[in-house]
Amino acid sequence: MSGRFLIEGPEDARVTILLAHGAGAPMDSASMTAAAKALSARGFRVARFEFGYMAARRTSGDRKPPPRAETLNPEYRAVIAELDAKGPLIIGGKSMGGRVASMIADEFYDKGGIAGLLCLGYPFHPPGKPEQLRTQHLKGLKAPALICQGTRDEFGTREEVSGYELSKAIEILWLEEGDHDLKPRKTISGFSAADHMTTMAQGVSAWITKLKP
Repeated sequence: MSGRFLIEGPEDARVTILLAHGAGAPMDSASMTAAAKALSARGFRVARFEFGYMAARRTSGDRKPPPRAETLNPEYRAVIAELDAKGPLIIGGKSMGGRVASMIADEFYDKGGIAGLLCLGYPFHPPGKPEQLRTQHLKGLKAPALICQGTRDEFGTREEVSGYELSKAIEILWLEEGDHDLKPRKTISGFSAADHMTTMAQGVSAWITKLKP
């Protein structure tokens, strides 16, 4: 832990990946820890952080619902400044964390502040409400983006997402039988959760090599 950040990977890594958590689980949840370990094993410096409401839960025990995602945009901007990454920076996160990052990605990309956007399980819509799409801003996204999504994610399955209008800057890495945590049903898919984390990290590594420095 470094101040407000949980950091893994080499200090002299060329690329830093900044990840925010999802709406209901903290930055040290099992899925975020597994993702950070897989990415740092590929040589990336991975910094996780918590929005204020989640950090407050640690001391207050208060389980109030999270604020609306767009109200967290200023906090994510402030965290980017606080991290002050040297070299290329990828911003993103799990679920809501990635959604918040996606809302501010272009303003940073336009001025050279970030190299790209990484979303782990993007919440395309609330579970059971496929008509409530959260994709409007993704139609014109300019920042290069990689969305790692399980094919059976209840926030957006492969069948659903295939019909969405998304920017050509967005690539999607589909993980067979993965849920919102990218975990597969091994008996059906033949893959383990660890397999998918390895595939995710390999996919991120390959995607980053294509980005402009």
